Amino acid sequence: MKTVSNEVAQKMERRAMITSMVGNLFMGLAGVYAGYLSKSQAILLDGLFSLIGFSAAYLGMRVARNAYRLPNKVRPFGYAADEALFVTFRSLTLLGLVLFAVAMAALNIIGYLKGGTPEALNFSPMITYFVVIGLTCAILWGFHHWSWVRTGKQSDVLKLESQAAAFDGLVTAAAAIGLLGIHLFRDGFLAPVAPIGDSIVVLVLCATVLIQYFKSFLSGLGELAGLTAQPQYLAATRRAIRQSVLQDGGEIVDLSVSKLGRSFTVVVYYNPRRSVSAGEV
Repeated sequence: MKTVSNEVAQKMERRAMITSMVGNLFMGLAGVYAGYLSKSQAILLDGLFSLIGFSAAYLGMRVARNAYRLPNKVRPFGYAADEALFVTFRSLTLLGLVLFAVAMAALNIIGYLKGGTPEALNFSPMITYFVVIGLTCAILWGFHHWSWVRTGKQSDVLKLESQAAAFDGLVTAAAAIGLLGIHLFRDGFLAPVAPIGDSIVVLVLCATVLIQYFKSFLSGLGELAGLTAQPQYLAATRRAIRQSVLQDGGEIVDLSVSKLGRSFTVVVYYNPRRSVSAGEV
Protein backbone atom coordinates (compact mmCIF):
# COMPACT_ATOMS: atom_id res chain seq x y z
CA MET A 1 0.00 0.00 0.00
CA LYS A 2 1.28 3.46 -0.90
CA THR A 3 2.32 5.54 2.11
CA VAL A 4 1.21 9.12 2.67
CA SER A 5 3.12 12.35 3.31
CA ASN A 6 4.26 13.35 6.79
CA GLU A 7 1.55 16.01 7.02
CA VAL A 8 -1.20 13.57 6.13
CA ALA A 9 0.32 10.92 8.38
CA GLN A 10 0.30 13.37 11.29
CA LYS A 11 -3.39 14.11 10.71
CA MET A 12 -4.17 10.38 10.55
CA GLU A 13 -2.31 9.76 13.81
CA ARG A 14 -4.20 12.57 15.52
CA ARG A 15 -7.53 11.27 14.24
CA ALA A 16 -6.66 7.74 15.36
CA MET A 17 -5.69 8.96 18.84
CA ILE A 18 -8.94 10.93 19.22
CA THR A 19 -10.90 7.85 18.15
CA SER A 20 -8.94 5.79 20.66
CA MET A 21 -9.66 8.29 23.43
CA VAL A 22 -13.39 8.22 22.77
CA GLY A 23 -13.50 4.43 22.45
CA ASN A 24 -11.44 3.76 25.56
CA LEU A 25 -13.36 6.29 27.63
CA PHE A 26 -16.63 4.61 26.62
CA MET A 27 -15.27 1.12 27.37
CA GLY A 28 -13.71 2.26 30.66
CA LEU A 29 -16.88 3.85 32.00
CA ALA A 30 -18.94 0.90 30.77
CA GLY A 31 -16.56 -1.52 32.47
CA VAL A 32 -16.62 0.30 35.81
CA TYR A 33 -20.43 0.56 35.71
CA ALA A 34 -20.91 -3.06 34.63
CA GLY A 35 -18.40 -4.18 37.26
CA TYR A 36 -20.40 -2.32 39.91
CA LEU A 37 -23.70 -3.85 38.77
CA SER A 38 -22.33 -7.39 38.39
CA LYS A 39 -20.00 -7.29 41.45
CA SER A 40 -17.29 -8.68 39.16
CA GLN A 41 -13.63 -7.80 39.66
CA ALA A 42 -12.81 -9.22 36.23
CA ILE A 43 -15.15 -6.77 34.48
CA LEU A 44 -13.93 -3.92 36.68
CA LEU A 45 -10.33 -4.80 35.71
CA ASP A 46 -11.34 -4.78 32.05
CA GLY A 47 -12.77 -1.29 32.51
CA LEU A 48 -9.65 -0.04 34.28
CA PHE A 49 -7.51 -1.29 31.37
CA SER A 50 -9.64 0.85 29.06
CA LEU A 51 -9.38 3.94 31.30
CA ILE A 52 -5.59 3.62 31.19
CA GLY A 53 -5.95 3.30 27.43
CA PHE A 54 -7.86 6.61 27.41
CA SER A 55 -5.06 8.39 29.26
CA ALA A 56 -2.46 6.73 27.02
CA ALA A 57 -4.29 7.83 23.87
CA TYR A 58 -4.22 11.46 25.05
CA LEU A 59 -0.49 11.28 25.76
CA GLY A 60 0.08 9.32 22.54
CA MET A 61 -1.53 12.11 20.53
CA ARG A 62 0.99 14.59 21.92
CA VAL A 63 3.87 12.16 21.35
CA ALA A 64 2.82 11.57 17.74
CA ARG A 65 2.69 15.33 17.15
CA ASN A 66 6.15 15.87 18.67
CA ALA A 67 7.65 13.10 16.55
CA TYR A 68 7.52 15.38 13.49
CA ARG A 69 9.21 18.34 15.20
CA LEU A 70 12.74 19.22 14.11
CA PRO A 71 15.70 19.30 16.52
CA ASN A 72 16.12 22.59 18.39
CA LYS A 73 18.17 24.12 21.20
CA VAL A 74 16.02 22.41 23.85
CA ARG A 75 16.08 19.01 22.13
CA PRO A 76 19.24 18.99 19.95
CA PHE A 77 18.74 15.31 19.06
CA GLY A 78 15.07 15.74 18.21
CA TYR A 79 11.95 14.20 19.72
CA ALA A 80 12.37 10.58 18.63
CA ALA A 81 12.85 9.42 22.23
CA ASP A 82 9.31 10.49 23.14
CA GLU A 83 7.79 7.42 21.51
CA ALA A 84 10.12 5.07 23.36
CA LEU A 85 9.32 6.85 26.64
CA PHE A 86 5.61 6.59 25.91
CA VAL A 87 5.78 2.85 25.19
CA THR A 88 7.92 2.20 28.28
CA PHE A 89 5.80 4.06 30.81
CA ARG A 90 2.47 2.95 29.35
CA SER A 91 3.59 -0.66 29.67
CA LEU A 92 4.88 0.01 33.18
CA THR A 93 1.52 1.49 34.22
CA LEU A 94 -0.34 -1.54 32.88
CA LEU A 95 2.08 -3.86 34.67
CA GLY A 96 1.34 -2.04 37.91
CA LEU A 97 -2.41 -2.47 37.40
CA VAL A 98 -1.94 -6.18 36.62
CA LEU A 99 0.11 -6.77 39.77
CA PHE A 100 -2.47 -4.92 41.88
CA ALA A 101 -5.28 -7.03 40.40
CA VAL A 102 -3.30 -10.22 41.08
CA ALA A 103 -2.82 -9.20 44.71
CA MET A 104 -6.54 -8.44 45.20
CA ALA A 105 -7.62 -11.70 43.55
CA ALA A 106 -5.14 -13.69 45.64
CA LEU A 107 -6.44 -12.08 48.84
CA ASN A 108 -10.02 -13.00 47.89
CA ILE A 109 -9.02 -16.60 47.25
CA ILE A 110 -7.12 -16.79 50.54
CA GLY A 111 -10.12 -15.32 52.37
CA TYR A 112 -12.40 -17.95 50.83
CA LEU A 113 -10.04 -20.76 51.80
CA LYS A 114 -10.12 -19.44 55.37
CA GLY A 115 -13.90 -19.70 55.47
CA GLY A 116 -15.02 -16.34 54.11
CA THR A 117 -18.02 -15.92 51.78
CA PRO A 118 -17.36 -13.90 48.59
CA GLU A 119 -20.05 -11.56 47.33
CA ALA A 120 -22.37 -13.27 44.83
CA LEU A 121 -22.12 -12.20 41.20
CA ASN A 122 -24.96 -10.68 39.20
CA PHE A 123 -24.77 -12.18 35.70
CA SER A 124 -27.66 -10.18 34.16
CA PRO A 125 -25.62 -7.24 32.73
CA MET A 126 -22.66 -9.34 31.62
CA ILE A 127 -23.81 -10.57 28.20
CA THR A 128 -24.72 -7.08 26.96
CA TYR A 129 -21.41 -5.72 28.24
CA PHE A 130 -19.30 -8.41 26.60
CA VAL A 131 -21.02 -8.07 23.20
CA VAL A 132 -20.82 -4.26 23.08
CA ILE A 133 -17.22 -4.06 24.31
CA GLY A 134 -16.09 -6.88 22.04
CA LEU A 135 -17.46 -5.07 18.97
CA THR A 136 -15.89 -1.78 20.10
CA CYS A 137 -12.47 -3.42 20.48
CA ALA A 138 -12.73 -4.97 17.01
CA ILE A 139 -13.59 -1.61 15.44
CA LEU A 140 -10.74 0.18 17.24
CA TRP A 141 -8.23 -2.51 16.27
CA GLY A 142 -9.25 -2.36 12.61
CA PHE A 143 -9.08 1.44 12.50
CA HIS A 144 -5.67 1.66 14.23
CA HIS A 145 -4.17 -1.11 12.15
CA TRP A 146 -5.37 0.53 8.93
CA SER A 147 -3.95 3.90 10.06
CA TRP A 148 -0.62 2.27 11.00
CA VAL A 149 -0.32 0.63 7.58
CA ARG A 150 -1.31 3.84 5.78
CA THR A 151 1.41 5.80 7.60
CA GLY A 152 4.10 3.38 6.40
CA LYS A 153 4.21 1.24 9.57
CA GLN A 154 6.53 3.79 11.16
CA SER A 155 4.40 4.99 14.07
CA ASP A 156 5.09 3.02 17.26
CA VAL A 157 2.18 4.89 18.85
CA LEU A 158 -0.34 3.58 16.30
CA LYS A 159 1.19 0.11 16.42
CA LEU A 160 0.92 0.02 20.21
CA GLU A 161 -2.68 1.28 20.15
CA SER A 162 -3.57 -1.38 17.57
CA GLN A 163 -2.04 -4.09 19.75
CA ALA A 164 -3.73 -2.67 22.84
CA ALA A 165 -7.16 -2.77 21.16
CA ALA A 166 -6.56 -6.37 20.10
CA PHE A 167 -5.51 -7.36 23.62
CA ASP A 168 -8.50 -5.53 25.10
CA GLY A 169 -10.70 -7.65 22.84
CA LEU A 170 -8.92 -10.86 23.85
CA VAL A 171 -9.16 -9.95 27.54
CA THR A 172 -12.87 -9.24 27.17
CA ALA A 173 -13.42 -12.53 25.32
CA ALA A 174 -11.47 -14.47 27.94
CA ALA A 175 -13.45 -12.83 30.74
CA ALA A 176 -16.71 -13.66 28.96
CA ILE A 177 -15.78 -17.32 28.51
CA GLY A 178 -14.60 -17.64 32.10
CA LEU A 179 -17.47 -15.86 33.84
CA LEU A 180 -20.27 -17.28 31.70
CA GLY A 181 -18.71 -20.74 31.95
CA ILE A 182 -18.73 -20.48 35.74
CA HIS A 183 -22.36 -19.35 35.64
CA LEU A 184 -23.44 -22.26 33.40
CA PHE A 185 -21.57 -24.93 35.35
CA ARG A 186 -21.84 -23.47 38.86
CA ASP A 187 -23.90 -26.48 39.97
CA GLY A 188 -21.75 -28.98 38.09
CA PHE A 189 -18.05 -29.70 37.96
CA LEU A 190 -17.18 -26.03 38.68
CA ALA A 191 -19.18 -25.98 41.91
CA PRO A 192 -16.10 -26.13 44.20
CA VAL A 193 -14.56 -23.01 42.63
CA ALA A 194 -17.73 -21.13 41.64
CA PRO A 195 -17.65 -18.77 44.69
CA ILE A 196 -14.13 -17.61 43.76
CA GLY A 197 -14.53 -18.04 40.01
CA ASP A 198 -14.33 -14.27 39.44
CA SER A 199 -10.97 -14.09 41.21
CA ILE A 200 -9.68 -17.07 39.23
CA VAL A 201 -10.72 -15.37 35.98
CA VAL A 202 -8.83 -12.23 37.09
CA LEU A 203 -5.67 -14.30 37.67
CA VAL A 204 -5.99 -15.96 34.26
CA LEU A 205 -6.51 -12.59 32.54
CA CYS A 206 -3.49 -11.11 34.29
CA ALA A 207 -1.34 -14.09 33.32
CA THR A 208 -2.50 -13.66 29.71
CA VAL A 209 -1.50 -10.00 29.38
CA LEU A 210 1.50 -9.95 31.72
CA ILE A 211 3.98 -11.33 29.20
CA GLN A 212 2.88 -8.96 26.44
CA TYR A 213 3.08 -5.86 28.63
CA PHE A 214 6.46 -6.97 29.99
CA LYS A 215 7.79 -7.44 26.45
CA SER A 216 6.57 -3.95 25.48
CA PHE A 217 8.25 -2.53 28.57
CA LEU A 218 11.56 -4.23 27.76
CA SER A 219 11.31 -3.11 24.12
CA GLY A 220 10.88 0.55 25.06
CA LEU A 221 13.55 0.31 27.74
CA GLY A 222 15.94 -1.28 25.23
CA GLU A 223 15.47 1.60 22.81
CA LEU A 224 16.14 4.15 25.55
CA ALA A 225 19.28 2.22 26.56
CA GLY A 226 20.55 2.18 22.96
CA LEU A 227 20.44 -1.58 22.45
CA THR A 228 20.85 -3.13 19.01
CA ALA A 229 17.68 -3.01 16.94
CA GLN A 230 15.65 -6.15 16.26
CA PRO A 231 16.89 -8.57 13.56
CA GLN A 232 14.35 -7.46 10.95
CA TYR A 233 15.76 -3.91 11.04
CA LEU A 234 19.31 -5.20 10.68
CA ALA A 235 18.24 -7.29 7.68
CA ALA A 236 16.44 -4.32 6.09
CA THR A 237 19.55 -2.14 6.53
CA ARG A 238 21.80 -4.76 4.92
CA ARG A 239 19.42 -4.99 1.94
CA ALA A 240 19.38 -1.20 1.59
CA ILE A 241 23.18 -0.84 1.37
CA ARG A 242 23.97 -4.09 -0.47
CA GLN A 243 23.83 -2.57 -3.96
CA SER A 244 26.10 0.35 -3.02
CA VAL A 245 28.65 -2.04 -1.53
CA LEU A 246 28.62 -4.22 -4.65
CA GLN A 247 29.15 -1.21 -6.89
CA ASP A 248 32.06 0.10 -4.79
CA GLY A 249 33.73 -3.32 -4.53
CA GLY A 250 34.41 -3.27 -0.79
CA GLU A 251 33.07 -5.37 2.06
CA ILE A 252 31.10 -4.73 5.22
CA VAL A 253 33.16 -5.60 8.29
CA ASP A 254 30.35 -4.98 10.76
CA LEU A 255 27.02 -3.21 10.97
CA SER A 256 25.35 -1.53 13.95
CA VAL A 257 21.70 -0.40 14.00
CA SER A 258 19.87 1.14 16.94
CA LYS A 259 16.26 2.29 17.03
CA LEU A 260 14.74 5.14 19.03
CA GLY A 261 11.07 5.73 18.38
CA ARG A 262 10.77 6.01 14.61
CA SER A 263 14.38 7.13 14.04
CA PHE A 264 17.35 4.85 13.38
CA THR A 265 21.09 5.27 13.89
CA VAL A 266 23.19 3.17 11.52
CA VAL A 267 26.95 2.70 11.76
CA VAL A 268 28.67 0.74 8.98
CA TYR A 269 32.23 -0.53 9.43
CA TYR A 270 33.43 -0.75 5.85
CA ASN A 271 36.61 -2.01 4.20
CA PRO A 272 36.91 -0.44 0.71
CA ARG A 273 39.79 -2.82 -0.22
CA ARG A 274 41.57 0.09 -1.89
CA SER A 275 43.04 3.48 -1.17
CA VAL A 276 40.43 6.15 -0.55
CA SER A 277 41.05 9.88 -0.76
CA ALA A 278 39.39 12.43 1.52
CA GLY A 279 37.39 13.78 -1.41
CA GLU A 280 35.68 10.42 -1.91
CA VAL A 281 34.42 10.20 1.64
